[in-house]
Amino acid sequence: MQDSLTLRWQPVRGGDRTLVTQLEDEIAGRIADHILRPGSRLPSVRRMAEAAGVSRFTVIEAYERLVARGLIEPRQGAGYFVRSFIEMPIVADTASVASPPPSRLDVGWLLRSTFGNGASVEVEAGAGLLPKSWLDAELVNAAIRAVGRKMDGQLLSYGHPRGYSLLRAQQASLLQSQGIVAHPDQHLLTTAGVTQALDLILRLLVQSGDTVLVEDPGWFLIFGRLAAYGTRIIGVPRGPEGPDLEALERLAAAYRPKLFLINSAVHNPTGFTVTASAAYDVLRIAEKYDFRIVEDDTYADFHPGTPIRLASLDGLRRVILVSGYAKTLAAGLRVGILAAESDLIMRLTDLKLLMGLTTSNLGENVVNHLLHEGHYKRHVSRIRRRVDKARHRCIEALTECGLQLPHLPYAGIFVWADCGQDSESVARRASEHGVLLAPGSLFSPDQAPSTMLRFMVSIADNPKIWPVLRTLLT
Repeated sequence: MQDSLTLRWQPVRGGDRTLVTQLEDEIAGRIADHILRPGSRLPSVRRMAEAAGVSRFTVIEAYERLVARGLIEPRQGAGYFVRSFIEMPIVADTASVASPPPSRLDVGWLLRSTFGNGASVEVEAGAGLLPKSWLDAELVNAAIRAVGRKMDGQLLSYGHPRGYSLLRAQQASLLQSQGIVAHPDQHLLTTAGVTQALDLILRLLVQSGDTVLVEDPGWFLIFGRLAAYGTRIIGVPRGPEGPDLEALERLAAAYRPKLFLINSAVHNPTGFTVTASAAYDVLRIAEKYDFRIVEDDTYADFHPGTPIRLASLDGLRRVILVSGYAKTLAAGLRVGILAAESDLIMRLTDLKLLMGLTTSNLGENVVNHLLHEGHYKRHVSRIRRRVDKARHRCIEALTECGLQLPHLPYAGIFVWADCGQDSESVARRASEHGVLLAPGSLFSPDQAPSTMLRFMVSIADNPKIWPVLRTLLT
C-alpha cells in the first residue's frame, strides 16, 4: 500500500494548488475511492517526502489537514492510519426542499428565510443586508491580514471588558465630531453588534410587566426581544419628521414607560430622519415623564450629512446610543458600540462580563484599522452613492408596478411602499415564486394587517423580481 501511494503520486509544480493541497487531495481521494481502506497505514513522513521529492514539512502539513478532517489518525510511535467510518444512512435533504410558508408570516419566518440555506429563495427583496457583491470583501480581508501581523498574542487572550481601547478612542473622536461628547473610558462600551447592545440594555433596565414604547413601524427583531422579557410593548406612530408627538405624550402619561426605542436617523423601514424640532420635543417628553431613550443609530452612515441625534442634544444624560458596522462593512465582524452616561456603562460592562465575558479582539482590531487608515470613510462614501442611485431606480420601478409611496425615503437601503392589498398575502404568494418579501405586519408591534412592504434597494439591479411583482399586483 505504501508503494502504491508513494510511487504513483507526483506533485505538479508551478500550478494553482500548493503542494500541501495536492497531497491532501490525493490521499483524501484514495480514501473516498476505497483504495486506502480503514486501518491502512500511510507512508512515513520521510518515505513520502523522499518518494515525491517534497519537504517533510509539506507532508506533515498535509497529514495534519487530513487529521483535522477526520480522515486519518496519528498513533504514537506507529505513524498515520486511515480511520474507520460508520456509514451514515442516506436521508433526504429536507432543508433544500421548498416548504410552504406557515399559516401566519411572523418574525421567525422572515429570519428563517433570511438565514436559511436559500434553496427556495432566489430574490431576497425583503432582506436586511446589502448583497455581498455591493460590499468590499477584499477591504475587510486586507484589514484582517494587516491586523493579524501586528496582534502578536492578543487573539490568545480575552479582550478588555469595555472593548479594544484604540477602537473606543476612535469612536469617541467620531462622536465628538458629531456633537456627542463621549470619553472613551467612561462613556463607551463595545458589544457583539447592535443586537447585543440592545439586549444588555433591556436586561439591565427592564423587568417583566414594564412598559416600553417602540416606533410603529419599527425593527421587528426588537419586538421579539421585548416580548421575551415579558414587557408591555406599545407602538408610537412614526412619520417623516419623527414619532407622532401627541401620541407619544399621551402614551407616556398613561403608561409611564421605562424606555422609548427610536431609530432617529435613516429609520428602518421608512428611511425617514427626525427633524430638530421633533428631537427637542421627544427629549422634553422624556424629561417630563422620566423615561430613558434608546437611540438606534444603525443606519446613520447612509445619511448624506450629519443627522440630528437625540444623544447630541441630550449629552448622554437620558439617551443611550447604539450603533454598529453590520450594514455598511461586514455583519460577520459583529462589532457594535454603546454610548451612555458613565454609571450606566459600568453596570452594563458588569452585565456584559456575566453574559459572555469580552467581545472579539479580532473584529474590533479590524474595524479600528479601517477607521484609523481612513479606509472606512472612503468605503462608506462609495456605498452611499451606489445605494442612493439604486434607491431612485427602485422607487421608479416599484411605482411602475403599481405600488405607491406615501412619502419618499430621505436616505438608506430600504423603500417602504404600499401595495394596495394585504401585504402578507402578497408575500406568501411571492414565496411560491422564490421571492422573499417583508410584509408590513412584521414591522408592527401588534403585527397588525398592513398593505405596506419593505424592499431592499438592491432589487433595482435584479430583473427577476419585476415580472413576479407585476403578476402578483395585477
